[in-house]
Order: sequence, then structure tokens, then C-alpha cells
Amino acid sequence: MTDIQKKLFSRQDSKYADFVAKLVPTEPRESFIGVRAAEYSKILKEIGCFSEQAKTFMNEVPHQYQEENILHIQLINRLKDFEQCIFEINKFLPFVTNWAVSDGLNPKVLNKNHGKLLSHVKNWIESDKPYTKRIGMILFMKNFLGSDFDQEYLEWPAKVRTDEYYVNMMTAWLFAEALAKQWNSAIKFVEQRRLDTWTHNKTIQKALESFRITPEQKEYLRNLKIKS
Repeated sequence: MTDIQKKLFSRQDSKYADFVAKLVPTEPRESFIGVRAAEYSKILKEIGCFSEQAKTFMNEVPHQYQEENILHIQLINRLKDFEQCIFEINKFLPFVTNWAVSDGLNPKVLNKNHGKLLSHVKNWIESDKPYTKRIGMILFMKNFLGSDFDQEYLEWPAKVRTDEYYVNMMTAWLFAEALAKQWNSAIKFVEQRRLDTWTHNKTIQKALESFRITPEQKEYLRNLKIKS
């Protein structure tokens, strides 16, 4: 057992592991230790985010446990150099196999470098690996639905066709967010039925659940649902 694994197991809560494992059904129960979210920052303080131990840990992939993957993502989130951050993301992407790991990625350094980030987001969305696609859409949603938005960018997720549930759910989430933040552009993709039927209807469902969509917009969306 590695030193970091020992630190994780010293914070083990088996009942919590049972609970979390049910939320991530794509992973076997034995891959969960059961570490609560607040404990990760304590571990990072103990090992040092930029220490040799942290660097070694990030090179020792694939990891054995879900919590190691989450810790890995949190180390990436703390990187301060853009190019190093992209390098570490690309190095780790092949080992991301569930939403609970992918959805934790949100390095601040990426938020400050949208110009350089954009092409990477496009490449990730166009990847043939499901969780690389999902990460690309997450970073799109977090970085390019505001002042740096362009309707053309929505073409990338709109072209995705897959049977992967967690990719289609992410696409729906992204377009629901786009409807809330960039209605005039995003609604065209719904009106023109640019998404597959399941994702189209799930997008509408998520938008209807949003407090940021007006009652008038919700009524309009209800009429755009595709009947199965």
C-alpha cells in the first residue's frame, strides 16, 4: 500500500463508500474506499500540491481506487501553468472512467486562458473516448457560455452521436445551460432538432427544471418536445 493510499484509508467511512458506489454504478464497489469530500484538501496539505510525492503520484497511473482519481483531479485543478495543466489533463484522460471523476475538473488557470483553451475543448469533444468527450463539454460549459461564447461552438456537441448515457446526459446538460445563458443561439438547435431524440427531450426536461428559464420560454419548449 502506498503512502497516499494509507492516508486515504485512514479516513475511510465504509458506509459512505456504499452510498457513493451506488451513485457511480459503472465502477465496482471494491474500487471505493469511502473518503468524504472535506478530507481531500487535508491530504493535499499533508503531501503538498507541488511536491515530488505529488508528481510521482500523478505519474503512477492507472490508480487502483476511485479516491485516488479524485485526488489526482484536485491536484490538476491546482496547477498554475496553462501548458503544464493541459499536459497533465491529456495524460490523465485515458484513465477517467466515470462522471464523479470527470466532473471535478475545473482548473482556475484554464479560466484565465480561454484563447488557448478553445482548440483543446473542441478536440476533447470530438474524441472517441466517452469521458474525454464529457470533460470537453464540462469545460465548454464552464468557460464558453459567457462573454467568450460563439454560436459556432455549439456545433461541436450538437454533432455528437453515441449510445453512451453519460455523454448524452452531459450534452443535454450543456444545452440546457446554453438555453439559460445564450437563449437566442441555443434555441435554434432545439427548434431545428439538431440533437438526437433522447438528448433533445432531456435538454428540454432539464431546461424546464431551471429557475433561469422564464415561464414563457418553458411553455415554448414544451411545444418542442418530440413525442416518442
